[in-house]
Amino acid sequence: MDRSGDLRGSGGLGGRYVTSFFAALRFLTVLPVPGGWCGGEEALKRSVPFFAVVGLCIGGLAAGMDAAFLRILPPLPVAVLVVIFLMAASGGLHVDGLADTADGFFSSRSRDRILEIMRDSRTGPMGTAAVACVLVLKVAALASVPPSRMLGAVLLMPVAGRCGIAVVMAVLPYARTDGGLCVAFLGGRTIRQAVWALAIFSLVAWWASGWMGLGTVAASAVAALLFANHCRRKIGGFTGDTLGAVCEIVEVIPALAAAVRIA
Repeated sequence: MDRSGDLRGSGGLGGRYVTSFFAALRFLTVLPVPGGWCGGEEALKRSVPFFAVVGLCIGGLAAGMDAAFLRILPPLPVAVLVVIFLMAASGGLHVDGLADTADGFFSSRSRDRILEIMRDSRTGPMGTAAVACVLVLKVAALASVPPSRMLGAVLLMPVAGRCGIAVVMAVLPYARTDGGLCVAFLGGRTIRQAVWALAIFSLVAWWASGWMGLGTVAASAVAALLFANHCRRKIGGFTGDTLGAVCEIVEVIPALAAAVRIA
């Protein structure tokens, strides 16, 4: 780092990791990360494995909030507050992607028309319904989780969602030919980066929930792959909107897994 606080001149492996982490943090959250901390295009290409780390940071804050509010509030309003926080952490970026994806995918139009609909800033009825369903499902699942599992579920939700993004980026081509929000990441997306993200997710899940946590990782990966297959059939690849959609959808998995009642 130079005296101005610019990390782009930091050499070595450690410096590259730091700039890649801050690039992911700036892209995935509303935190005002200085541009000089994020490196250039190469840092963006290397940042995909750090999506899981950013998810862990968000999850840690959400879990702390959850623990504090559970001391004074019943589970349902706490679940609502946690879901609001998770949505606000990204500035609603992923929820917006979910809405646009639902509007396009449920339009029963051609591939090109679906992509046009997804780029329209106006939200249609299917987009509104999809967002409502996912948010209600998150709240209902979290409010149903036994207290002993709730912190682990809250911690893992944003990690799962960001890993879902890494998986979809690794297995699909980019669907647009005219640019988009995630073009800067295209040169670095590989299966290896997705595996690293899932490895981080697995370590956190094992620490938080043991074998149930690893089952959550597997279920999250399967959900991301199923969604990727649907994207391939609909538009031949992924867009920034579908990445937001998969993040929101896969975030539900840890909450549902923790709410499962095993006799």
